[in-house]
Amino acid sequence: MDNSIVNFTTPQASTNSTSPSSGPTTLEDGLKMFICCLNVLFGVPTHSYVIWLIVTETGSSFVSRFFILNLSVCEIGNCLHGLLVLLAFLFSSLTAASHFFQGLGITGRPLFQCLMCVERYLAVVHPVTFLKYKPLRYRVMFSTAAWIICLVSCSSCIFILVSFEFDIFTWFFSVQFLIFLSIQLFCLMAVLRALKQSGPGERGREREEENHMKRRAFYLILITTVSMIILYVPFVILGFVIILTKQNIIGFWFSVVVCYVVAGFIQPVVYLHSAGKLFCLRSA
Repeated sequence: MDNSIVNFTTPQASTNSTSPSSGPTTLEDGLKMFICCLNVLFGVPTHSYVIWLIVTETGSSFVSRFFILNLSVCEIGNCLHGLLVLLAFLFSSLTAASHFFQGLGITGRPLFQCLMCVERYLAVVHPVTFLKYKPLRYRVMFSTAAWIICLVSCSSCIFILVSFEFDIFTWFFSVQFLIFLSIQLFCLMAVLRALKQSGPGERGREREEENHMKRRAFYLILITTVSMIILYVPFVILGFVIILTKQNIIGFWFSVVVCYVVAGFIQPVVYLHSAGKLFCLRSA
């Protein structure tokens, strides 16, 4: 779960905002505090549990879930952002620090989701290449590069937001959304196409096992893509509405943040369900 959207969509982004004591500002501050509390109280335990489950695994299970591990670590950083937003109400000096962690929600989460999708895509469409880069050292290399990109994004966020360049900020996350979504849609279509095809000489149990693997990869990429659409589409729309109208509609704002919160829970819920740790959905 992540609430890095809250700083951008507050009345500071609207030139029509009057004073901090006005009605809409007070209501939005209350909603912001409520959402950030949910972020910290539910996000930290959920992702910490996912991290613990993955770290305690051994062998190939740990390697195959390495990107999920990095995604959960990134989400813990997003939870830290929510905590900093809460503390910024008491200590305004922490506002800049909260801007820094916005990069994890804007770049970190979709980037690691893309790595997961590309991994599934290679496993289904290019299995030889997948086996070549299957060892853990390659995943560590890709993850390290991803964290460097996240660091650059975090630094960019703090520079843009401190400068109050909200138009640039909207283009900043919108372009990233289009890039990440395009990659995920490509992986989704490629795996779907592979799912409809059967390899030569396949029959019986072998064909069924391969189709099962393809279906799992397809559903994972589909769920990741849907979560990214839920995360970014309302976010982008709201950003452009604020820029064009110079107004912040509180009902629209709250709906966007709810979508953003829901999107953050999709991936850990999917993992916990696949690991058989989501007791309310565990099959008999």
